[in-house]
Amino acid sequence: MTIKLIAIGKTDNKQLQALIDEYTKRLGFYIKFQLEIIPDLKNVKNLSEAEQKQKEGELILAKLANTDVLILLDENGKQYDSVGFSNYLQKHMNSGIKQLVFVIGGPYGFSDAIYNASRGKVSLSKMTFSHQMVRLFVVEQLYRGFTILRNEPYHHR
Repeated sequence: MTIKLIAIGKTDNKQLQALIDEYTKRLGFYIKFQLEIIPDLKNVKNLSEAEQKQKEGELILAKLANTDVLILLDENGKQYDSVGFSNYLQKHMNSGIKQLVFVIGGPYGFSDAIYNASRGKVSLSKMTFSHQMVRLFVVEQLYRGFTILRNEPYHHR
């Protein structure tokens, strides 16, 4: 199985990007992982929230294959502790899917088309984080999940 993380807009903060790169590298020891960045939309001042979500949704959908399992990182999604999230990953690996795709939406969330295409929603917290920080949190939790599955000493219970 491959895991892909799709996010809107680049990471401006060099320290955050360095950490994202570090956990991406570590994750590569366990699974094929890809971080795909969709560039920020141009002229968003001229778009309503709904139009911006719709345009971002079209760009996200264009990055997906028919067989991909799409999971949204959404504040209203199911929350897991780290061990529960590792079990969630294991369940998907056992199901035989080719690619599991997590998506971080734009500033206003997801379009209806994205919600309709998704197979689930995961929430990292009830708190709101910057989209750039969420990338780091997701990649770190994926790495943590695989170390838990392998009984490696990264996660302390």
